[in-house]
Amino acid sequence: MSGISIPGPKFFRFSANGSSNHQEVRRTAASASWTMSTESKPAQPKETEDLSLPKPLPPPHRLDGQKSFGLQFNRLQPLEKDFVQQNRLEFGQFMAREALLDEEYWTAAWLRAESNWEDRPHERYVENYKRKFAEQEFSAIKRRCRGTNGQKCTCIVMVKKDRGNDKRTVLKSVVGTLDFSIRYLLHGETFPGEKVRAPLFCRISRTGPSRYGYIANLCVAKSARRQGIASNMLNFALASAKSTGVEVVYVHVHRDNKAAQLMYGKIGFQVVQEATSQLIEEQTYLLSVEI
Repeated sequence: MSGISIPGPKFFRFSANGSSNHQEVRRTAASASWTMSTESKPAQPKETEDLSLPKPLPPPHRLDGQKSFGLQFNRLQPLEKDFVQQNRLEFGQFMAREALLDEEYWTAAWLRAESNWEDRPHERYVENYKRKFAEQEFSAIKRRCRGTNGQKCTCIVMVKKDRGNDKRTVLKSVVGTLDFSIRYLLHGETFPGEKVRAPLFCRISRTGPSRYGYIANLCVAKSARRQGIASNMLNFALASAKSTGVEVVYVHVHRDNKAAQLMYGKIGFQVVQEATSQLIEEQTYLLSVEI
């Protein structure tokens, strides 16, 4: 990525050799290939992940009660030749692209529900909590992807590619997800959230350096970790951002999540030092990368 200087916050970079209780992320996706509609650099070798993320999806029969959304849980994953869109990243047996189907939105929502309760598997009523969370997140994903106030959000999924006659359902194909949105800084801000309490009629400029990308809700199925899925989805999101003219992308990471910090650092993210007191209270870092 080529650095682009913009005024504003100072940064410090994570050391890739820093101490961590997690195993160092290793590059595994050397054979990754791009088929983007816009020109972009080939993906660099990718790291495997050791993130505290979700468990595998439950079998379809556990989701049959979700009739109100009109979902078909035995629906087969669409074939590559049927894709209308051209933007995607392929590596190995996986492919990153924008979610196309409601069933893919639901699977992404369920992965996020699993991630929220992964460390609390024996909590009372945990399955009910996960189901309720997934239902709410499914509706929220669809609402965000429709766009509000000029902001565009995309749900990115990583899917297993079909091999010959080996057809998979959507539930068994989606192994990772993240949300990527294009947002705007408030007038006078140099990074998102700098003005915790914005003026009532604060002006938002929708041009130039005020536009930025934001990554959220990164999840990888437990059965598919350590295969470069998270880092490949991030590279796909960054390439998509660059193709739209975005110059900087942000993400929030919890201060205890050393493995995620290492992964983001290897991709080029740096911590914004002028973080707000609210982030300090929430034990969260704001990271950014210039593209």
